[in-house]
Amino acid sequence: VGHSLRHHLGMDCDILRQDGAWVHRVTPLAAERPVTILGMGTSGYACATALSGLGFAVTGWSRTLKRDRSLRLLHGEDGLNTALRQAQIVILLLPATPFTRRLINASRLAYLPQGAVLLNAGRGELIDDIALIASLNSGHLCHATLDVFASEPLPSTHPFWAHPRVTVTPHIASTTRPSTAARVLAENIWRHTIRQPLLHLVDRNNGY
Repeated sequence: VGHSLRHHLGMDCDILRQDGAWVHRVTPLAAERPVTILGMGTSGYACATALSGLGFAVTGWSRTLKRDRSLRLLHGEDGLNTALRQAQIVILLLPATPFTRRLINASRLAYLPQGAVLLNAGRGELIDDIALIASLNSGHLCHATLDVFASEPLPSTHPFWAHPRVTVTPHIASTTRPSTAARVLAENIWRHTIRQPLLHLVDRNNGY
């Protein structure tokens, strides 16, 4: 949500230009800035709800059909292409599965409007790095903010570090903290003891 606002408001222009010149820019209304969120799990819904509450035109996409009257939701291959075509900001919050690996490749990046922004806080494997760099170099994609990578830590020689249209953050969108993780672990031990369903189970068939 924070990086969406950063790009919507064009904050980098002001942060990087501290030259004493007072330049006033008119930012489009949030409702005029279409945002697409790929991945409508817990994180995707939270992000969609927050951005929708701020007035953004949000579209959520998932591999399978989901229903929520408060959000515009699409699914499947056709839905993905539609969601990408209309997005000025794309947020990736998908898990890494055989289906999602390199989901964002050259052909799908081409669906995005000229000047779109890509934010990835899901998994690094979602993106074809070479295709992303090519799209940035051509100017088709305006910027990419990346918090996750196929190889972590991101090697110091990776071209993302030096690319002027890429912001790299060190996988900080979500961090496991002992203080909160211990409570969940203790709760699940208790649930197992009394034969109650465990919290936060992974579906091994789906991969998440």
